[in-house]
Amino acid sequence: MSALSFDAGRLAAHRRRKRINALALSLSLAAMAFGIFWLLWILFETVRLGLDGLGLQVFTEMTPAPQAEVGGLANAIYGSFLMVLLATLIGTPIGVMAGIYLAEYGQRTWLGRVTQFINDILLSAPSIVIGLFIYSAVVARFKSFSGWAGVLALSLIVIPVVIRQTENMLNLVPHAMREAAYALGTPKWKVILSITLKSVRAGVLTGVLLAVARISGETAPLLFTALSNQFWTADLSQPMASLPVTIFKFAMSPYENWQKLAWAGVFLITLGVLALNIVARVFFRNKH
Repeated sequence: MSALSFDAGRLAAHRRRKRINALALSLSLAAMAFGIFWLLWILFETVRLGLDGLGLQVFTEMTPAPQAEVGGLANAIYGSFLMVLLATLIGTPIGVMAGIYLAEYGQRTWLGRVTQFINDILLSAPSIVIGLFIYSAVVARFKSFSGWAGVLALSLIVIPVVIRQTENMLNLVPHAMREAAYALGTPKWKVILSITLKSVRAGVLTGVLLAVARISGETAPLLFTALSNQFWTADLSQPMASLPVTIFKFAMSPYENWQKLAWAGVFLITLGVLALNIVARVFFRNKH
């Protein structure tokens, strides 16, 4: 009887675990379906309304006046591309080098701990705070909004993202690889450059792309720094148009032509970020 009771108890516990597992799996699938539903809905509306406002004039015409017959986003597209490109070129080397220091040199130093703490604060800081900082430090001092101020604000958003990703990727490299290189007499700087950093370049690139994706849609920092410009300008010392600010301004307006252009801008940003991720995955997935 005791053996039968023991077997019955084990069977009951097994059935209870199966019910709990089925419940947990069902809740997980429901949560996933809930998130995917809203994501697909957002993408559907972006494509539907974005394609409706998309046309050749979007890439060739300047931002129009309210209720104008023609108009596009050429100046905003150029301004966004230029500021994002320069911010990435400025922020990426700084972020990669700081990430290398934290992973390879500063793990047990007070400077490394302070840097990590400050980086965590910058990662969680609202972008509007960074915009206000650049406004007080640059715009207010020079008494002019400018594209350079926008570049600096976006750079401060890029740097902590790249630092964190670079540090995390380098920490995943086994110490045996470093020790083997040291045993052959390889200097540390060459080990970092030729072995550890090279082995995680795909992960570092992913961090750069995450930073680009984040700054491509930032509006608040640019409102306080680059502001906007209805006309074409390549002078970074002057106010410069950008897609996020133009989208914000046009989407909040009651004018139908502005609203169509706003959705076209949203579609272009979404398409650009998607293209960057696809290109990176295709070209770097086998390069470790």
